[in-house]
Amino acid sequence: MNNNLIIPNHIGIIMDGNGRWAQEKGLARTMGHKKAVETLKDLCIYMADVGVKYCSLYAFSTENFKRDIKEVNFLMDLFITIFEKEFAFLIDKGVKVIFSGRRKPLSDKVLKAMDKIVEDTKSNKKLVLNICLNYGSHAEIIDTTKKICDMYKNGKINLDDIDEEFISKNLYNDLPPLDFVIRTSGELRLSNFMMWQASYAEFYFPKTYFPDFNSIEFDKAILEFNNRNRRFGGIK
Repeated sequence: MNNNLIIPNHIGIIMDGNGRWAQEKGLARTMGHKKAVETLKDLCIYMADVGVKYCSLYAFSTENFKRDIKEVNFLMDLFITIFEKEFAFLIDKGVKVIFSGRRKPLSDKVLKAMDKIVEDTKSNKKLVLNICLNYGSHAEIIDTTKKICDMYKNGKINLDDIDEEFISKNLYNDLPPLDFVIRTSGELRLSNFMMWQASYAEFYFPKTYFPDFNSIEFDKAILEFNNRNRRFGGIK
């Protein structure tokens, strides 16, 4: 990658197209998810090496529980394997793992695996990998509103304390705004992904399915980001 390129501080990736990738190859949808794990492992290392500081991954939405129960169960088992085994290498790569989303109705096994990798990587500082699991932006805003109401009810804050910065700090995680959102597979929508954080993000919608979104495709995305003129509501 060209060293003169601007690297987004916080990238969001909507990992779309796993099932279609598999089906077009005559494979079961689950094989697409497995291949996506390998792609993600390589991508995490690459992003950390080129200087991305934060990456938020849309792994499983609150709405994904409406999918076929067999696929949901497969994904839950896959998450356990990923967090317990596949992502063990992140500990030595300087990647800190955190999670955004509701813990219910995730199983105790999934939660245990999540909590362990958070603990194991908590001191890492090279890249923060925010995994959005059982996540929805509407749910996050609702949960944050309830949290702030409780703080006000208990006399911990005044109404004048509530501003944009305060709300941002009380979302699931206190993260910087998204600079760049990538949704693979060519779909042109956010699907309830980090809408508060993406207010001024640039968007990129490659037709590539996520299992094929390797470092070369990532470099193409960064080139596109560098061709954008970010105005943040102003005139330039």
